[in-house]
Amino acid sequence: MRKGRNVIRNKHNDICEVRTVDKRRVAAVRKGMLTGEEAGRLSETFSVLADPTRTRIIHALSQAELCVCDISAVIGVSVSAISHQLRVLRNMRLVKFRKESKMVYYSLDDGHIETLFNEGLKHVRE
Repeated sequence: MRKGRNVIRNKHNDICEVRTVDKRRVAAVRKGMLTGEEAGRLSETFSVLADPTRTRIIHALSQAELCVCDISAVIGVSVSAISHQLRVLRNMRLVKFRKESKMVYYSLDDGHIETLFNEGLKHVRE
């Protein structure tokens, strides 16, 4: 063992055996890091998608604009439960709605949501 370096014993071999910091690499990564606010908002977005019912709603809306009753029928959950979950998704700006006469139709808020969902789905299916 050399003097001046901290050697770490690791029975799982999943961390470096020598503690050292690449200052240039760390500085470059720090420049592109998320702000605290960005990290918080992104974390909240993923947290909202952690619920299976909300995830299924997002999937349904990625295929078509639907009213609450349609979503309820597709997913097999009560209208009341769907309405509650849509409120959560709306508050997080993941879905939006439009009113047409007496009907309210929901869709994904923007293309980013569909991209995020589809990338996650690809990861799960691989």
